Amino acid sequence: MTVTGRDIAARDEVRPTTPPFLALSEVVKHFQVHRGLLASVGLVHAVDNVSLEVAEGETLGVVGESGCGKSTLARIIVGLHEPTSGTVELEGVNIHERTSQAKAARRKLQMVFQDPTGSLSPRMTLGESIAEPLRAMGVRHTDEQVRSILELVSLDTEYASRLPHQVSGGQQQRACIARALIAEARVVVHDEAVSALDVSLQAQVLNLLRDLQQRLHLTYVFISHDLATVQSISSRIAVMYLGEVVELATAVDFHRQPLHPYSISLRSAVPVPNPKVERSRRRIILRGDVPSPLNPPQGCRFHTRCPVAQPICGEVVPPFVEHQPGHFAACHFAGDFGPTLARTAHPADTGGNA
Repeated sequence: MTVTGRDIAARDEVRPTTPPFLALSEVVKHFQVHRGLLASVGLVHAVDNVSLEVAEGETLGVVGESGCGKSTLARIIVGLHEPTSGTVELEGVNIHERTSQAKAARRKLQMVFQDPTGSLSPRMTLGESIAEPLRAMGVRHTDEQVRSILELVSLDTEYASRLPHQVSGGQQQRACIARALIAEARVVVHDEAVSALDVSLQAQVLNLLRDLQQRLHLTYVFISHDLATVQSISSRIAVMYLGEVVELATAVDFHRQPLHPYSISLRSAVPVPNPKVERSRRRIILRGDVPSPLNPPQGCRFHTRCPVAQPICGEVVPPFVEHQPGHFAACHFAGDFGPTLARTAHPADTGGNA
């Protein structure tokens, strides 16, 4: 999928100017790893000290390589994982507390998973799967609500009686979206929700998500490894590396000038729809493997693969600070990488493609 600078600039920016609707504060999630039944190998640092705020009606995109902690963060946001430390608050309510208020808040948080086939029961019709959230709330008669939500996601009501294997992947994903919305969710977390679809279906589903957001006043957290897809739908973008957020900016600012070398590396991997420029530009090839989350590097976690790392990067953890209004990065040399790296991030004559 190709996104142009004009496409991004034309989209209204949503900047959180009111108290955050959804707030993550210093969220940490470590998993204990065992060998056998008793021997402990160590801790997997899946998410480390992540703080994010999402305004109502905003789409926050979260991007990064596989294994960077995106999916774990998604499950913490909707309450499927409890954080080791830190809080997730929806409208000021900590969703991980054992209170009636927290239970009510968790009902407003829903998730759409990557694989629709795997998230739908093969023994239940689409209508039965879609109605599950209502039945969990004690609602007995759900036929009318199922028909209404199917029409909302552009599926014929006859699909309610079909089994998952009797419909296409795109129709399965629409059913999963319907299931997330039927109980009047306020926040929907999309974890690689379109990555299993081909490009034409991706565009259709993304257009559907935009339409539903406007009609139902939804807030999205859109998680993907596909930077172009994230840029096409997000108001702001957070970049994760090895469990940490290393950059946060509006989609417009991130498109114009990413500040972290990892973000620039990700941008350089996105093809440019101009054959002449694509053949001539230099891509950043990151050397080495992603370090193990069992033993993350000291200092900046990216320094072992960073093309512009300096000695300080392996010794001191870079602070996550605001370098420009609304543009944060955790790098000792944010944006100051010399002309070679800058040209890679912003090739000439691309028409602003990302």
